[in-house]
Amino acid sequence: MFQKIGASEWPLLGPTNESEVIGQPHSLLRHPDMPRCIFKLLWSELETGNEIFAYVKNRTKNGDHYWVNAHVTPSRDSSGQVIGYHSTRRLPERRVIDDVIIPLYKDLRAEEERHANRKDGMEASLNMVMEILQDRDLDYDKFIQTL
Repeated sequence: MFQKIGASEWPLLGPTNESEVIGQPHSLLRHPDMPRCIFKLLWSELETGNEIFAYVKNRTKNGDHYWVNAHVTPSRDSSGQVIGYHSTRRLPERRVIDDVIIPLYKDLRAEEERHANRKDGMEASLNMVMEILQDRDLDYDKFIQTL
């Protein structure tokens, strides 16, 4: 859930009152072009205590969209327990978005939509990601770093 929104994010959200966003799930901004498997991968990494970088297409209140390279890390209390998550978003290189991410996400979404069961579609598209990584002999973080 949103607990705070940085000043740089407000122009991207469009004419939104802070009270409309605080306490809402991040899926509020999820663009329908985003493959569900990317969020599955993101949360799987976070649940193991790892940080992750991911390219995310968000939507604004007025229907526009914007791309971010999100760096998401677990926030911990003094005993090391995860108490939340922190995301820093950077403007991604347009070349990476156009040449790699958009075509990849389009293929992943097509695979997800090919299945009548949404969970089966997400698992199938996640398998596609894992096959790509295996073919390149990279883990997800290394793949993102090479873009």
